[in-house]
Amino acid sequence: MSERSPVHCQDVSRIYQRPGSRFVGGGEPVTALSNISLEIEQGEVIGIAGPSGSGKSTLLHLLAGLDTPTSGTVSLAGTKTDDLTAGQRTRYRLDHVGLVFQRFYLLPSLRARANVALPLIEQGVDRRRRRSRASELLELVGLEDRATHRPGALSGGEKQRVAIARALATNPSLIVADEPTGELDTETGEQVLDVLTANREQRALIIASHDERALARADRIIHLQDGERVSGSAQ
Repeated sequence: MSERSPVHCQDVSRIYQRPGSRFVGGGEPVTALSNISLEIEQGEVIGIAGPSGSGKSTLLHLLAGLDTPTSGTVSLAGTKTDDLTAGQRTRYRLDHVGLVFQRFYLLPSLRARANVALPLIEQGVDRRRRRSRASELLELVGLEDRATHRPGALSGGEKQRVAIARALATNPSLIVADEPTGELDTETGEQVLDVLTANREQRALIIASHDERALARADRIIHLQDGERVSGSAQ
């Protein structure tokens, strides 16, 4: 694995306890993922496909460091996520991972530029630098004229582009996108995919989606079914 290889996972499984079980000592175990191995290099776009409940979101959460595996290992840029405390994982995500969700998760009280700058505030970047960086990213996604608009005044596609700009704010080595075009029309979805895949050589991109348009942008597609890989190469 190279030093800049953003993602490496080996024999990863994730088991949850189903609440409300009659079993003593906890809920009935549910295997969300079983023995998944995957390596993603800088510049790659990887698609994660499968029906609802196949384990796509669980895999994304593990690759992004939002969760840790029950067994196996996940490494981000050479750092094992299960070796980190919850606080350390939060900081690591802030520095190395950009997250893009279907529902945007913009703060409605903040203007677009302030939403983009949020990760930089968490990093302790001074006001002048974070304002400059946020403005630069809004220009990159074609929204420089919407910098002072709050989310309520933006279209769905504009909100998603603001969310992408926010994900890029810290110049992460990995972007994880969960159904980024799920609530967008065809034309707007294509625009968002153009933004996500621009300058792709600088980072790795993982897209989990039911949308064939999104999966068509991938170099490789990993197909999941009932928590197991049914097709797609590990490397």
